[in-house]
Amino acid sequence: MAASIADTTCQLERQTLAPGAALADESRGRLRAEEPCAIRTAFQRDRDRILHCSSFRRLKHKTQVFLSPEGDHYRTRLTHTLEVAQIARTIARALRLNEDLTEAIALGHDLGHTPFGHAGERALQQVHPEGFFHYAQSLRVVDTLEKHGQGLNLTFEVRNGIERHTIGEEACTREGRIVRLADKIAYINHDIDDAQHAGILREEDLPSCVRQVLGANKSARINALVLACVAQGGGEIGLEPEAGAQFDLLHRFMFEQVYTNPVCKSEEGKAVDMVIWLYRYFCARPQRMPEEYRRIGEQEGVPRAACDYIAGMTDRFAVRCFEECFVPKAWNRR
Repeated sequence: MAASIADTTCQLERQTLAPGAALADESRGRLRAEEPCAIRTAFQRDRDRILHCSSFRRLKHKTQVFLSPEGDHYRTRLTHTLEVAQIARTIARALRLNEDLTEAIALGHDLGHTPFGHAGERALQQVHPEGFFHYAQSLRVVDTLEKHGQGLNLTFEVRNGIERHTIGEEACTREGRIVRLADKIAYINHDIDDAQHAGILREEDLPSCVRQVLGANKSARINALVLACVAQGGGEIGLEPEAGAQFDLLHRFMFEQVYTNPVCKSEEGKAVDMVIWLYRYFCARPQRMPEEYRRIGEQEGVPRAACDYIAGMTDRFAVRCFEECFVPKAWNRR
């Protein structure tokens, strides 16, 4: 029998990828066994499933740093995800690692993020008994919540990369570790760009040593950091020491000047309160949640269902939901 297109792709991976790269035909498999696709490898199927799922589409209306900004050029969680995927694929290609796996992890890494960015995450951490971390919620989205409770049934390697993309133990694949680094490269640099659009930061405000080593604009910095990762080599994914030191300095600078800046964080307290009020409201009134979340409430408890429901909301849907639950409507005599 002639080899399928997917088989040919797997053969090309063995011939062209670097030693230690993740190979699609050596995946540790899925939660539930499936018939293989004749055209796409396992990692390519995972990428496509993520790209077409409803949680991915909702990312376009979820905040990155600036809450509900006025203007067309501020990042959302979706544009952030696409930038991470682009940076991660560039690194993976240069190191001859598996681009398909890298892209799948990158596209899925923030599917569990709350409305209102990290403000929403902190709110659910405060009130949900199990705590809340967006990376764990992203894994729950692909395992349990998508496709009306069936999940996307992704491969172990993609699931592992999603779960470990931010803190704690690193991913078991180099491709997953690339996404962790690409996430940082993307959000630091596009947050600088957004802060400049907002008028709270100028390029010349950045530490001079950072500008000297990494570059004096967004494109130059991203390019320098990608080159620093590639030059470090594919064994341990990271940055060359000099670039790494300046990147750490830039990270600290952004926390001091932007991420804790009262100008761009002035509305976060309201967002936190809104998420907390919604959580308590639905915990007390589970019948007001959609059927699929009521079912989760019956199986795993109402707090878990309320957490899942709110975490999946977009910013604007959360505001509309809050208004319906708490803002009195005008009385109309009929």
